[in-house]
Amino acid sequence: MREFILNDGSKLPQIGFGTYNEEFKDNKEAILTAIDCGYRFFDTASLYETERSLGNAIKESGVGRENVIIETKLWIDEMGAENAWRALDRSLYRLQTDYIDIYMMHWPRQTGADGEDWKTLDTETWKAMEEMVAAGKVKRLGLSNFLPHHLKNILEACSIKPVVDQLELHPGYSQEAAVAYCHDHDVLPMAWSPLGRGRENATIGNAILVRLAEKYGKSIQQINLRFLLQKGILPIPKATSRSHMLSNLDVYDFELTEDEISLLSCMPQTAWLGEHPDFVIPDRKSNPGNV
Repeated sequence: MREFILNDGSKLPQIGFGTYNEEFKDNKEAILTAIDCGYRFFDTASLYETERSLGNAIKESGVGRENVIIETKLWIDEMGAENAWRALDRSLYRLQTDYIDIYMMHWPRQTGADGEDWKTLDTETWKAMEEMVAAGKVKRLGLSNFLPHHLKNILEACSIKPVVDQLELHPGYSQEAAVAYCHDHDVLPMAWSPLGRGRENATIGNAILVRLAEKYGKSIQQINLRFLLQKGILPIPKATSRSHMLSNLDVYDFELTEDEISLLSCMPQTAWLGEHPDFVIPDRKSNPGNV
């Protein structure tokens, strides 16, 4: 698989595998299928409660740990120096590994962190994460749902630069300013929900995408993924069937034109989850007991 080069010189496969789904809880079989299809970069989080399934699948797969990249995240109720260390230990235990390839802050603001308080909490947590790297427990650090002003706060305080920033990105919610800020500061933007969200998934039925899918003989999902890759964004799609897993990797035999990229970038907002990191603090808690 082709790769992106990170700001520390390391590499990531250009397409990862997401595990945020009830279907991946206590279900190592789907992840084993993904490994068999060729996926080697897996995204999880303490909030998802899929770390255990991922750890079990990797152990059973026979693929060496050094050949699999694990990315996981601490949740907003696990922020702060002491909490972060405890969160890491729980993740390591559930994943059955002694190191994390990319450890991330999942959300920039915690409930009750009004005014500038969130900045202090973020940098305190980041300093603890840098200590994890020094201790050999973590290889690289990243962020999730950090907009430019959140990312700027980390960049001004860090000794170790984040290698990635994971954002909701797809046609209809391409967050151009956030992506540009990441690129300008040599932080790789990564797309969660690269195929769009919503009960009816408005992106999937969009006429622009339908037309492009017909033109290239590809699925709409493949058009979405190709759009992100051409914009220098690493997508982490989810899939539970082998056919969809393989289809999500089959996006290198065509190329969208510059005009088509522009058209998709300017689509009206659609299929957005609806959670903004400055105004909507998700009312969800991590599960420390899930070990």
